[in-house]
Amino acid sequence: MSVFHYIFIALEVVLLFNLLIGVHELGHFLAAKWRGLKVDRFAIWFGKPIWKTKINGVEYALGWIPAGGYVALPQMATMEAIEGKSDTPSEQLPNVSALDKIIVAFAGPLFSFALAVCFAFIVWGVGRPADEADNTTTIGWVDPSGPAWKAGLRPGDTILEIDGKPVHHFSPMSPDSIQWRIITSEGTNIPIKYVRDGKENTTYAAVFHRETKWYERKALRQLLIAPEIKTTIYEIASNSPADLAGLKQGDEILKLNGEKIYNPNAVIDAEDAMSNGVVKPMTFTLERQGKEFDKTLTAAKPMVETVPPTGFQKICYLLHIAKPPTPPAPRPLFGIMSMVGDTNVILIHQNPLEQIKASVAQIGNTIGALIAKKSEIGVQQLGGAVMILRVYSNLFEDEAGWRRVLWFSVLLNVNLALLNLLPLPVLDGGHITLSLIEAIRRRPLSTRILNALQTGFAVLLITFMAYIMFFDTGDWIRSVWSNQEVHVIFAPPSK
Repeated sequence: MSVFHYIFIALEVVLLFNLLIGVHELGHFLAAKWRGLKVDRFAIWFGKPIWKTKINGVEYALGWIPAGGYVALPQMATMEAIEGKSDTPSEQLPNVSALDKIIVAFAGPLFSFALAVCFAFIVWGVGRPADEADNTTTIGWVDPSGPAWKAGLRPGDTILEIDGKPVHHFSPMSPDSIQWRIITSEGTNIPIKYVRDGKENTTYAAVFHRETKWYERKALRQLLIAPEIKTTIYEIASNSPADLAGLKQGDEILKLNGEKIYNPNAVIDAEDAMSNGVVKPMTFTLERQGKEFDKTLTAAKPMVETVPPTGFQKICYLLHIAKPPTPPAPRPLFGIMSMVGDTNVILIHQNPLEQIKASVAQIGNTIGALIAKKSEIGVQQLGGAVMILRVYSNLFEDEAGWRRVLWFSVLLNVNLALLNLLPLPVLDGGHITLSLIEAIRRRPLSTRILNALQTGFAVLLITFMAYIMFFDTGDWIRSVWSNQEVHVIFAPPSK
């Protein structure tokens, strides 16, 4: 892809991210104007401004730390650690009522929620792309060395319950998904109820944690399984065994050596098994245009070439914050270079209320998992601005990505609205809580106490954001590091 493609994606991501922040802060700004409060600054992002201008007494600024925004209101509880010192001392301004402060503080989350509803109506109209894995609970692949295999689970088994709780999806965005139930399970052995050949069974699988370094997020619980999806050939290498056997893009692989497969990983496992063993011919049962047929392929070792880096990957290499990995050693391959699931992606037209309810439920479950005593989920697993930017950039890469972007924006705006209502100083909920205390006391808290509270929590917030940004940035760089693309080249057959 050209450099202009990546620049365009970067602009899309930045504009959308700023839209979400800008709408939230616009709520505070308009409410402050309506209630007659003095507005010093309207800022997108934190830190020293890299751009600013003054219009009608209000400074509009763009900071250099991409982690939110603020409206500087000297008549509210001060936040000089984030906003800088006000041009207008609060002592020179008239006091405003507790109700006015509550209205101004609540307006930001309200506007974020309203934006979520707007996105939800758009998603309802255009649809959200969904694939097979969204609604299946059938196992498509089990790591032969993993805990699920040792517990007796096999491809084709349908999971009913995990840790005594029912499951209806596979992916983690849903609270009743297999992955979420695994992550939030308790105990060293997870009870799993499943169906095989029409008979219900229960087994116990030991949890698995991937080994991590000190600079990586701690790995969460896994069983090393993947969902059932169709194995459709997308790309075939020239002169490869698959190419010479006449396989084509769009062919669906149904069986290997007569055994049904449920996931593309089955083909990769078959190749891996021959890396340190004897290369034997394998019979592929395929379907093309509704007709089944068999083809016998013998894997061959190709040459491997590293593809020159592009986009963000190239930037990481040039700045020496990542280095290209060593190309993998050649191993026996069939030449099926890319396999995809169901190519007929459907569009789900979920009504706005269901989208909002699902987003609230997901956030509620995440907070619940954070505060649960036996949960392994901690603040380290949360994502910040860098992760949001990464998710958006990845979504925009997809052909139907703009639909997924709209859907993700519903969740993100509900998240922004609800988390800002937490009763912590610096957050909007903290302003509301302080204003309620002021209304009950019938006088404001002392300036000294307010400054101490706001400054203390502002420092904690900045530290927390830096902490999360450290892991988000590291994850992004390591993904670039490990995803170096390689070309495999098969020699033409000898005549």
